[in-house]
Parts: sequence; C-alpha cells; structure tokens
Amino acid sequence: MLEKIYDTPLGQIHYWINKSADVSGPQLVLLPGLTADHRLFEKQVEFFEGKCPLFVWDAPGHNLSWPFELSFTLADKARWLKEILDSEGFNEPVIAGQSMGGYVGQMFCELFPETIKGFISIDSAPLQKQYMTGAEIWLLKRMEPVYRHYPWKTLLRQGSNGVATSGYGRELMREIMMTYDGDQNRYSRLAGQGYRILAEAVEEDLPYEIKCPALLICGTEDHAGSCIRYNKAWHRKSGIPIEWIQGAGHNSNTDEPDIVNHLIDDFIIEKLC
Repeated sequence: MLEKIYDTPLGQIHYWINKSADVSGPQLVLLPGLTADHRLFEKQVEFFEGKCPLFVWDAPGHNLSWPFELSFTLADKARWLKEILDSEGFNEPVIAGQSMGGYVGQMFCELFPETIKGFISIDSAPLQKQYMTGAEIWLLKRMEPVYRHYPWKTLLRQGSNGVATSGYGRELMREIMMTYDGDQNRYSRLAGQGYRILAEAVEEDLPYEIKCPALLICGTEDHAGSCIRYNKAWHRKSGIPIEWIQGAGHNSNTDEPDIVNHLIDDFIIEKLC
C-alpha cells in the first residue's frame, strides 16, 4: 500500500492505495469508523491487497489526517472521497464502511449514485430519518461534553473493550485510541463533531436511497448504541440482505476478519463480476 496525501482547504487527508490486481474489476474502498483509522482494516488489506485495487484512509481529523479544521459536513467527506477516487482512477468503487464509514458511504450513494458500484455496511446504520428518534438525534448533537467528562483511562478501557469481543480487536482499538493519549481534548472534539455531523445529515431528511448492490453486516454482540435494532429495521424495510456475525462486536471485521473478508469477496464476485 502506497501512502499519499490529498490537500483540502481545511487540512490534508492521508490515504493508502494499491492499484494492482490479479483481474480487472471494481475497486474496494475501506472507510473506518469514528475515531478509528486505516489500521482498523489491516486484516482486510492483508486479504485483498493484490486481488483488487484497494483504498483506505485516515478520515479527516483522524490519526495522520491532522491537523484538520473540524468545520466540515458529512457531505464534504463524501465529496473529498470522490475527488480522491477520481484522481486515482477509481471509477467503479465498492465502498465498505464500518460505523461512521458506512454513513460516509451512504452520503456517497446519495451524491454520486451513478459512480458507486456496490455498498457494504459493517456495523453501521441507515441515514434515513425514519429510523432514528428525536431523542437520539438530540443526544448525538451533545456528545462532546460526555467524552470530556469521563477520565481518559475509563474512555480507553470502554472504547477498546466495548467495540470488540476478540483479544485482537480490543488490542487493535486500544492501539488506535492511544493516538490521542495525552490529548483528550482532541479526541472529544473529534468524536463530538462526528456525531454532530451525523445528526445534521439525518435531519436533512434526504432519500439516502441505495440503488447499487448492497450488503449489511452486523455483529450479534454489537452493543454500540442501537446498532442491532437499526440493522434489523434496515433489512426489513429495505430488503437489503444482512449477514449476522455470531459473537462479534461493533468492529466485526476485527473480531471475525476471515468471515467478513469472505463475505466481501463473495459479494464482489457474485454481484459485481
């Protein structure tokens, strides 16, 4: 994977890309969740590198994509992603987004429906307003003080143990969170801004219709918010197929990487090739 940098008016975005592939076909775009970074997908990169063109980033404000002015919207992230993919010749992207990455993917579907070839949600949830209560939206806008209130050691423990059930998944998330060790202010601002732009995107009440082939993936032990409830309703109302990953938490791609890798691989082969 080759590291590159993309300049925006608010800061630089670091991303990693490998265009080599055994066969021609769609390109896999991996988008990590809020406060996580490109390392979240290290098992997916290991599996897919060389099999298909591959992209992963540190989202704006995250890890190496810092300093970054936190005044952007979810739509801004999707537009920057489109600009980067266009510059790299990724004209048939399959977006696999974990948690917040899944929301970016849905915004990409909304803004560029003719570009995206496939969408995979990994422990994410629908952006449509119908799925979320007014109280949930209200709370999302006010998360930054919550993160400031907790002692850092508590956040570190809950942030790593609460999103994964496997030793590997927990240790990886702890390693990622240690990026912000000694700067809880930055971590709190980043998390608060992420939840706020999510709430604002939901409040826009756009269609957020997924017109391309799609797949939902969710861990049976995903206790991040109401993710399981959202995914059940999303599957029921949209008809998008869902795969439940037994025993996996919110980061199911780190708890059961082999299962998730093969689900993504099968999706690309069966739906897009």
